[in-house]
Amino acid sequence: MSYFNFKSPALPLPFPQYDARQQNELNRVLRLYFSRFDNFVVPYGAFYDTTDQTAASTTTAYPITLNSTSYSVGVGVDASNTSRIYVNTAGTYNIQFSAQLVNYNNQAEDIDIWFRKNGTNIADSNTRFGLAARKGPSDPYHTVAALNFFVVLAAGDYVELVWCSTEAYTGAGTGAYIEHYTAPTSPTRPAIPSIIVTATWVSS
Repeated sequence: MSYFNFKSPALPLPFPQYDARQQNELNRVLRLYFSRFDNFVVPYGAFYDTTDQTAASTTTAYPITLNSTSYSVGVGVDASNTSRIYVNTAGTYNIQFSAQLVNYNNQAEDIDIWFRKNGTNIADSNTRFGLAARKGPSDPYHTVAALNFFVVLAAGDYVELVWCSTEAYTGAGTGAYIEHYTAPTSPTRPAIPSIIVTATWVSS
């Protein structure tokens, strides 16, 4: 596999009259250029998390972590810091996520989710998601936060999702946070990750 930025080839200047050598050189340059497309693999990654992600404080920003990988080609999660998604190839990336949000409080709450690049907040990347009050003591309000954002990254850069909540978690059945669910039954269906994130190379 190869990862690189495409550049138009420098084509040989045409002769005033047809020349077989010049035509062969043109064919060689074009053949080399298009063979690079055949060997190009678009970097991408798909990741998710199977744990609850809670906020102990309403005044603290928490990076969203990812403990599982579905696909990884030139994009990967740092094993020692699982909130960081690194890329091997420079370019513009489309970062998409969906987060399973819940609110166990008796009143409406908000959760903000935004993007960081190399540890620095990306300007104007935040979104606020409103959560209605819970339906009952053991029946929280559920909603899914989902959006995408284009980020320009150099090789070796990383991007993170970060969040905060207006209601802190103090134990089971409290707070507004990002929750996962084990596989439900009757009918049997897949588990619900707390977060799903994909990163796809768009262009150089």
